[in-house]
Amino acid sequence: MSDHQDENIGLEGDQNASSDVRLDETPQYGVGPFSVREVALAGVWLVAFVLSFFPVAAVLVGRDSLLFGFGSVWTTGLGWILTIGLPTIAVFLIGLRRLSPDGIRRVGSLGIDQFASVAFSVSAVVWLQIVWETVAFTLAGGDWFRSWVIWAQLILMLAGVLLTVFAPLIPPFAQDFVGRREVPAHRNARPVRPVSARPARPADPSPAPAAAPTADTGSEHVVFEDSADVDATTESWMSDDVTGAYEPVDQVEAAADEPAAHRHQAFWALVPEERDVVDDSGAALFRIGPTAWALVIEEYDDHFVVRHEDGRVGRLHDTDGVTRG
Repeated sequence: MSDHQDENIGLEGDQNASSDVRLDETPQYGVGPFSVREVALAGVWLVAFVLSFFPVAAVLVGRDSLLFGFGSVWTTGLGWILTIGLPTIAVFLIGLRRLSPDGIRRVGSLGIDQFASVAFSVSAVVWLQIVWETVAFTLAGGDWFRSWVIWAQLILMLAGVLLTVFAPLIPPFAQDFVGRREVPAHRNARPVRPVSARPARPADPSPAPAAAPTADTGSEHVVFEDSADVDATTESWMSDDVTGAYEPVDQVEAAADEPAAHRHQAFWALVPEERDVVDDSGAALFRIGPTAWALVIEEYDDHFVVRHEDGRVGRLHDTDGVTRG
C-alpha cells in the first residue's frame, strides 16, 4: 500500500470521527454561558435563599390566631448549613465553572454536579424532617408552631433534587450531560483495590534431629579418639586396600577448610510475591506465594530448600524479603 493511500485512509478516518462527534455533540443553547438546567437551578435556589430570611417559627396568640416570629434558619444555630448553606455553595460552584473554566473543578472526589446533587438532597431531607416533626407534634395534640416557610422550602429543595439527581432522565435537562468529554477519575472515585485474606501463621515445625554422619568402610565404623589416630587413619585411607572408598587427602582437607554453607533448622517462610521453586536443573516444580506459608527444611547462603505439602522438594533461589515464621 502506497503512502498516498495511507493518507487517504487517515483522512477518511478523521472525517468519520468528526461526523461521529457532530452526531453526539449537537449544539446546546441556553441563556448566555449557562444551560437551561443551570438557569432553572439558580432560579430555584434564589427563591429558597430569599425565603430563608423569613421566620420559620410561629407563636400561638389566644386560641385561634398565630403570630409568626422573626426566627429564620440563619438565627437557629448551625441549621442554616444544611438547609440553605450547602445549596448556596453548589450553585456558586456551578456558576464559577461556567465563568472561570480553570477554576474549581471538584469538591474532594466529587465533581461539581455530583456535589450539587448531594447538597440539594441533604437539604431536602432536613426540610422533610422539620415538616415531619411539626405534623407529628400537631397530630399528637400540640399546637402548630411553624410557619408556611417549611413547606415552601421543602418543595423548592425537591425541585433542586429533580434538577441535579434526576436531570439526566428529564428530556429538557438531559442535554446538559450529553457529549461531555471523558476525563480520568479522581483517585478517591476509582474502583477499590481487592482485599486479600491475611495468611494464617502456622505453628513452628519440629523436625527430627539430623543423624550424625558415619563413615561406612563396608565392615566397621571408624571412631577417632585423638589427632594421632586421625593422621594414622588418613594414611590408611590412601592405601591400596581401600583405594576408591574415600576421597583423596587433598579434597578432604579442602572440604574441612570451608565453613558450613547451610543449616538444617526448618522454619516457615512467607514470600512477598509469587516465586518459583525449581529442581537441580532449574526447571520449575511448583510456586509459593504471599497467601500461604512454605516449609523450608534447609537454608543455604544463596537459596532455600522448600518442601511442598505433597512431598515435592525444590530450591528457592530468590530469598529477598522472605518473612520467617
